[in-house]
Amino acid sequence: MAHYELSTPVDEARIRKLRVNDTVTLETTLFGIRDATQIHLFDKGRTTEFDLRGHAVIHTAPNVRKVMPSPEYPAGYQPVCIGTTTSDRMERFTRPLMEQYGVRMIVGKGGLRDASKAAFKDLGGVYLAIIGGTAALETTWIEKIEAVDLDDLNPESLWRFKIKNFGPLLVAMDSHGSCLYDAVRDTTAQRRADALASLGVSAS
Repeated sequence: MAHYELSTPVDEARIRKLRVNDTVTLETTLFGIRDATQIHLFDKGRTTEFDLRGHAVIHTAPNVRKVMPSPEYPAGYQPVCIGTTTSDRMERFTRPLMEQYGVRMIVGKGGLRDASKAAFKDLGGVYLAIIGGTAALETTWIEKIEAVDLDDLNPESLWRFKIKNFGPLLVAMDSHGSCLYDAVRDTTAQRRADALASLGVSAS
């Protein structure tokens, strides 16, 4: 297990160094994205002005306050609470995010599935897990909302955050086919079978 500090964007070689159970702290830029954002990008043919190549995206629909644009709030939004949503329902977007936009890291909670695991291995990406219920802490890692695109989808716009010390985040799925969630499921299944066996009950 190792800890890495990564300033985005990063190349594939750096991502390939990360292994499950390593930790990562992100610096510089993070993009916020959610269901509607990706439905519009991949199902409805819309595009974004942002360059996502080598970057990390976080599954979020932030709570923000509309304010007058200023050096402190260049996009005209003040972050109020920026928490992470469950990733599983966005499983089908992992490969197109990587293939079409060059995304390297996905930050979320709850994990992704086999199609994402394959995309990370094929294309060089990772899933960085964050604990649920930490929105207040996450918000302190975001210095400002620098820009916003597809803002008719607000709050599921595409957000560009300026970040500092965002993490540590846990590498839960890496580019070598390893997945922390698989290991947890296997361990849980074995413990269940052992417990049932000790009671003389069949696990089937």
